[in-house]
Amino acid sequence: MPTARNGDVEIYFETFGDSANPTLLLINGLGSQCINYADEWCEKFAANGYQVVRFDNRDTGLSSKLEGVDYSLTDMANDAAAVLDALGVDRAHVMGLSMGGTIVQRLAIDHADRLLTMTSVMSATGEREYGQSSPEALAVLMSPPASSREEYVENHIKALAVYGSKPEWQDDERNRARARAAYDRCFCPAGIGRQMAAIMRDGSRAEALRDVKVPALVMHGSRDTLIDPSGGRRTAELIPGATYVELEGMGHDYPPAVRDQWVSTWAAFAQRHASPR
Repeated sequence: MPTARNGDVEIYFETFGDSANPTLLLINGLGSQCINYADEWCEKFAANGYQVVRFDNRDTGLSSKLEGVDYSLTDMANDAAAVLDALGVDRAHVMGLSMGGTIVQRLAIDHADRLLTMTSVMSATGEREYGQSSPEALAVLMSPPASSREEYVENHIKALAVYGSKPEWQDDERNRARARAAYDRCFCPAGIGRQMAAIMRDGSRAEALRDVKVPALVMHGSRDTLIDPSGGRRTAELIPGATYVELEGMGHDYPPAVRDQWVSTWAAFAQRHASPR
């Protein structure tokens, strides 16, 4: 199993496509494992001429669990940089979803020299005025962890009904299968709490984002109630020259129905900022 190290933290990662191609590093959201970037989705990015890398953030999946350790988004951004180091990649395109978007923002602030482009999806700036959850979505986020595999799966289905994409894009059996796979690979609710604390510690990135020079794409779903689209709009407003794309009908998830549009939108953006590996 390929792993990278950031001090005592071990980060599990996987790659798709040709290592001679420019690299796209994919960063997950809160409690989300790398398998949420489904194989077929990664292959779509790779087919556009990229080495695609997905990894488990600390406290999720097959990466280190850090019981009793306080850490920050800066530490999590350093984990992402360590993955690039392990691959021998000097500069990469980076894309992050939700919490992953905040990590991408932190990379652009602290490690701009490692980035070809940045893409922040369904995320926000850390300012309290933007990207707030609806009361119903916040209740889902703050609910107690599941006590069984079955409860975990059903909670996932209920959550998608609150903040997911439009109903005609949902497939309950597919969503249940993905939830079962995630539970069986790793169930670490304490790690989610530690990741959430890292997000809170980072606070507002607004002033730092005004100075970002990395080419930026910001994407958000029009139906997102977990992180309101105002979070994405504000991110694009703050980053000089950023492109904002709102995907109609998408919530705080990434069903197969939206992937072709997502990949083509990103690939066109990345091509405009093409650079050697």
